[in-house]
Amino acid sequence: MYDNDKRVVVTLDAGGTNFVFGAMQANEFVVDPLTMPAFNNDLDKCLESLVDGFSQIIAQLRSRPVAISFAFPGPADYKNGIIGGYLPNFPCFREGVALSAFLENRFDIPVFINNDADLFACGEALAGRLPQINSRLKAAGSTRRFSNLLGYTIGTGFGFGFVSNNSLHIGDNSCVETFCLTNKLFPELIVEEGVSVRGLKRSYARLSGHTGHSYEPKDIFEIAEGSIPGDKMAAIGAFAELGRIAGDAIATAVSLIDGIVVLGGGITSARKYFMPALLEEMRSSIATFGNEPVRRVQMAVYNLDDDAEFELFARGEQRLLKVHGSDREVVYDPQKRVGVTISNLGACKAISIGAYNYALSMIDKNLVSRFQLNT
Repeated sequence: MYDNDKRVVVTLDAGGTNFVFGAMQANEFVVDPLTMPAFNNDLDKCLESLVDGFSQIIAQLRSRPVAISFAFPGPADYKNGIIGGYLPNFPCFREGVALSAFLENRFDIPVFINNDADLFACGEALAGRLPQINSRLKAAGSTRRFSNLLGYTIGTGFGFGFVSNNSLHIGDNSCVETFCLTNKLFPELIVEEGVSVRGLKRSYARLSGHTGHSYEPKDIFEIAEGSIPGDKMAAIGAFAELGRIAGDAIATAVSLIDGIVVLGGGITSARKYFMPALLEEMRSSIATFGNEPVRRVQMAVYNLDDDAEFELFARGEQRLLKVHGSDREVVYDPQKRVGVTISNLGACKAISIGAYNYALSMIDKNLVSRFQLNT
């Protein structure tokens, strides 16, 4: 959307330990990343670190940036740029901090803060998997194009965002989430307890009986691969459980928001172990009282990272349909279908691209008129 735009937006990857600052122009980073400590338990030091980091990035730019735009972990009133609530990684923000207003006062440019999964979905929809998929469909001779995207990040948590016709939807309460849906395997728990780093570690502990282990997801993947010692079947089973729980939650979301599903986050490197269960769940059936089977997802579900499945996805069930009372024929494809794919941008870059595009779209909609922008 802004591939050739000359405007610069300053970005931030806000982690609980460190802040990583950057700047983007035309959907690419234009300065080397700068890492600063987050000071998540001391509000004054945390804000000072933010100001220092943004100041150092801005000093490196050849032109004045038009905005600051970034994701911040945890609950917030994103529309008004206020961070507050239960924030395990940033306890100093729990009482509520008007972060956008604070930074706008310091830098005199608009500041946009969003949920990281929302910005991930935005980046993938505007400059990632969605345009790539539509380009592949065109190259394959298909007339189908897709304009909706559901983005999921699997890591510390199970984040969700969705974009329709290039517009990010954040809801009336900045609370478009699926992490709190019912867990498929443990209905008393939320989805995120099974689809996250902690969920994977707990699944491995339960399946292996090794309750005191200190393995991280990368270790569990290597155990599944047989690269390091451990319970290989428990490791494979832990990823399969993650896939099944995620697949159930995604099936619910995609039934309500019809669009391409893109997954990102570090755990997606283990796709070979969780994707089969995820797809199986999305393709499963439920039933009526009359014992009539009904698809869990009404659309046919394809793995778009598999070339053979993508070919079927592009082809659909296209056929010619005769127009009654004439010799005319029209192309008809009755197959409803949706695809699941892994991000090839990576979550960090997709989030930054989403932040960049979101800021410019808001500026272009004249929603920040109180600022004198150097565009």
